[in-house]
Amino acid sequence: MFRQTCLVALFAGALAVISSSPVRAQDDLGFAALAYLAKTDPPAALKRISTLLNTLEQDENRDPKVVFDLYRLAADLLIRGGHLDEAAPLLAQIAEYAVRNRDKLDIDPVPLFAEAAALFEATGDLRAARKAVEQQIAEQQAGAVTGVVIADSLTNLARLTEVMGDSDGAAALRQKAIQAANPPVDRETRGDDKGFREIDVYYATDRARSGDAAPATFYGNERGDLELGVATVTIPETHTPGVLEAPSVWRLEFRVNPAKHVVLQSVVPMNPDGFYDRLQAEFTEVPEREAFVFIHGYNVRFDQAARRAAQIAYDMNYVGVPILYSWPSWGSTVGYVADTAVVRLSGRRLSRFLEDLVARSGAETIHLVAHSMGNRALTDALELMSLRLQLDASSAPVFGQVLFAAPDVDAGLFREMLPTIRPIAKRLTLYASEEDWALSASRKLHGDAPRAGLGGEYTLTNPAIDSVDMSELGEDMLAHSYFADDSSALADMMTLFWQNTDPAGRCGLVMQDPDKGDAPVWHYRQGVCADANLIDVLAHMRAEHVETMAQARDVLGRTVADAALAEKLESAVAGIVSE
Repeated sequence: MFRQTCLVALFAGALAVISSSPVRAQDDLGFAALAYLAKTDPPAALKRISTLLNTLEQDENRDPKVVFDLYRLAADLLIRGGHLDEAAPLLAQIAEYAVRNRDKLDIDPVPLFAEAAALFEATGDLRAARKAVEQQIAEQQAGAVTGVVIADSLTNLARLTEVMGDSDGAAALRQKAIQAANPPVDRETRGDDKGFREIDVYYATDRARSGDAAPATFYGNERGDLELGVATVTIPETHTPGVLEAPSVWRLEFRVNPAKHVVLQSVVPMNPDGFYDRLQAEFTEVPEREAFVFIHGYNVRFDQAARRAAQIAYDMNYVGVPILYSWPSWGSTVGYVADTAVVRLSGRRLSRFLEDLVARSGAETIHLVAHSMGNRALTDALELMSLRLQLDASSAPVFGQVLFAAPDVDAGLFREMLPTIRPIAKRLTLYASEEDWALSASRKLHGDAPRAGLGGEYTLTNPAIDSVDMSELGEDMLAHSYFADDSSALADMMTLFWQNTDPAGRCGLVMQDPDKGDAPVWHYRQGVCADANLIDVLAHMRAEHVETMAQARDVLGRTVADAALAEKLESAVAGIVSE
């Protein structure tokens, strides 16, 4: 068995150097299969983790997310094997690691401290349990949680303190718990200006509930029945388009703050009737009866997906309703094979949900956006739906825009499905990239079979779909989230949602190979469109129902003071609206 001494030594070594370059451990095919190995042969999985951590210790370019995921999996295996005395200190170290690397990991350390505390108590180490609860409370007190939640943690700390023989200390903690649950109201500073905006994301998920009431961990990574609900996400007024702000040690930020960070504040499950009644009510006061559904990719937790959906809607100044479909991804870099095992089942459930959404939501236009492995669920769902509805070229489209962003789908399979899928939407768009490291890794795992989301020389072309090579936008570490992490891609999405504009009329798109006739590749040129300004202008134009260039110029004259910028933006919108 893989013992604590080995884990502690490896953990200390892996924390020595942190870099933002791609981690080479993921080139190992055994890495992607770890989640499966953990379920079928835990001792072998622990040995494999040991080998990978030894490799990482020698790698100056290791990714902290991979380090975290490996140790988290090791802790889970130790717990499953009954080695709680080894798992408890490892979890405490992992939690402290998450605290020090907030901006790189996007991991809430609070549940980790709570889990470590419970394990320490179960093994009789009350002093360590108390310290872990104190660390948990310190995180909560400076974070975006309610006083009631903090009061519960203080009550737990009081209980431990009482068990350790300190009755006076326990009494003082219980008094603090009462105060936390009933904080005084500051009437002088109370007001509506909170420094953030709340976005309601309607959701459907076939994840099972974790049993934890905290929003960030309300849904886990196991399969469950389809549930509907509303997740509320806060976006700070200081938000930068394309960014999911999280605390950063470089900005001396050590806790989650909704005035500075994108935060999932609440998750409220609803029965279908309540869900669709509330959704229909969203359209009663706005002329645009529109929604978009976002299907996330591999290695994404529920809370991350909800925050991403809210960010896309906020950054596009979206006039409609954001909806999330979250399938049971492991939310871990080691869970690739496990994710592939569940995503196709979710495609069947997504298909039924989309049919219900069309029939019961009250939306007149519904757009679909899928990312990475989420495209496996979406392509299956659309193919099944199209076949059930017996759609053909003469059928009225069911959806508005369908965007396949970096699809981790076999390119040959994708091409074969397109004729069946094509009638279901006004327009199909493929966003691809030759800089997409994650898709390159996926290609290796699938016997060198090209993925539909790969760009460059591999860009898939077909008369049924507009193929856009977004390679210039691959700025993040894995170049795999460019579709939402750069405002230029969002501007292109916004243009499509508003006007269903052909690629020839969209800003920044240049035909890469005119000789391909009815199936060209469009190449996106970064820096051409004054991205953030274009999104703002498009939002104004849509709100004022601009239909002609004369009306567009009027909006530009009233909203853009810089003459040079106004001229650039006028050129950008020329292909979107009529002269």
